[in-house]
Amino acid sequence: MNSAPIFLFAFLFPLFVSAQDDLLSQLQQEDSTGSHPVMATFKSTRVVNGQSIETMKKNHLDFRISHRFGRLNSGAYQLFGLDAATMRMGFEYGVTDRFEVGVGRSTSQKVYDFFGKYKLIQQSAGGVRNIPVSVTLFGGMNIATVNRELEFQDKLSYVAQVLIARKFGERLSLQLSPTYLYRSMPETTGDEKIVLAVGLGGRFKLSKRVSLNGEYFLTAREKNTPTAPYYDSMSFGVDIETGGHVFQLHFTNSLGMIEKQFIGETAGTWGKGDIHYGFNISRTFSFDKKNKIPK
Repeated sequence: MNSAPIFLFAFLFPLFVSAQDDLLSQLQQEDSTGSHPVMATFKSTRVVNGQSIETMKKNHLDFRISHRFGRLNSGAYQLFGLDAATMRMGFEYGVTDRFEVGVGRSTSQKVYDFFGKYKLIQQSAGGVRNIPVSVTLFGGMNIATVNRELEFQDKLSYVAQVLIARKFGERLSLQLSPTYLYRSMPETTGDEKIVLAVGLGGRFKLSKRVSLNGEYFLTAREKNTPTAPYYDSMSFGVDIETGGHVFQLHFTNSLGMIEKQFIGETAGTWGKGDIHYGFNISRTFSFDKKNKIPK
């Protein structure tokens, strides 16, 4: 199966629709119904591991450092996983208020990832014609470089998602994430190249700057088989916002921090205590002094 057309559609489609951003914004301002956009459905571009519907503001750059430690059930000798760590560093830049691009590098499998996100629909409220949900399109490509003997095309994987979220009042936000994942060469011999999944994520706001987050990705394949010794990814955590910083502290059964890894290659299960402590640190820089970072 040739995956290039699928990836090109998922990744380049946002480039096409982003040209309509100014027109959409103008139409929203001229809407006579009195509706207003619903903001801050999530406080970060990630729910935990997975993408949220949020995109970076225009001319804002997000520098993100993520860590996942070893398994808690590794025992006291390994300091319950803290002796081992996997890391990802990444940058996300807002081309417009609706469209962002990103790049990152993970120590696990020495993966480089590239992606784009476009907010197609913005939830609105307070008027006659309200929009009930926000919809964001996400497309990405990963290059795993740990095995130098593989051909370049065998190192590639692609992911496409439709992120659909709704903010219910001031405290609760929920998101649905249908996902298509394609691996040119799966890590386990005999595993399927295509993984279909659906993610369910949520955020419950405890205070102005603190929230509880959780997510679960259900994959459409058999679990823990010789050809696919993997489980569904489940994660819970706390978001703490301090101005331009967002700290995300969480527990997850997934070691990897990109879709190829946490959706397609989660090797641990909560039932056996295969839980990793981890955190994301996000720092946003503004290159537009007229558009301050929202508090």
